[in-house]
Amino acid sequence: EKTLTAYHEAGHAIVGRSVPEHDPVYKVTIIPRGRALGVTMYLPEGDKYSYNKVAIESQLCSLYGGRVAEELIVGADKVTTGASNDIEGATKMARNMVTKWGLSDEMGPIAYGDEEDEVFLGRSVTQTKSVSDDTARKIDEVVRTILDRAYSRTKAILQANMDKLHIMAEALLAYETIDATQIDAVMEGRRPGPPADWAKSGRTSKDDIGPAAGTIGGAAPQT
Repeated sequence: EKTLTAYHEAGHAIVGRSVPEHDPVYKVTIIPRGRALGVTMYLPEGDKYSYNKVAIESQLCSLYGGRVAEELIVGADKVTTGASNDIEGATKMARNMVTKWGLSDEMGPIAYGDEEDEVFLGRSVTQTKSVSDDTARKIDEVVRTILDRAYSRTKAILQANMDKLHIMAEALLAYETIDATQIDAVMEGRRPGPPADWAKSGRTSKDDIGPAAGTIGGAAPQT
């Protein structure tokens, strides 16, 4: 499970570093936090109150990065439920593109529906239908197209960066947390050194990534 979590978070980070207009990835960890087995952290370069279509499509790709990384490493039949929040977030974002933000060529700059994010008891019973069945079906089709395109784009990015995916996963397994400097090294195709505070942690040099670490990527990890 820890190995697959390392690949999952590495997938998020590498895609986030590879797509345009995405907030910089500054830290990745596989130390559990709450219900999350790992976290990839992004640091906005400044206050943002709106996003363009390029930035939103990049976010969709980075959300799928973890799920796609799992699929590439263990196969579609062995992916885990760890991407549930990512999938939920991507689906909501794509639907907003179509129904709220006017960022779909097929549906145009029109707001569809007036549903609130919070649904209170009894509201669904009295809520009036605001779109026809045909329009609702078309919205679903367009949302699916957006998500399928993002998923395919994410897979292409990670397939082109499999060497970096293995290196970053190995670094996470060795150090548990890596920062921007180490992420930079991975994206340049280099094996990162230990974190700045590694010596203070009491670990020895045998814990560092060595030449044999490359064998991790040679076979699907056991979960």
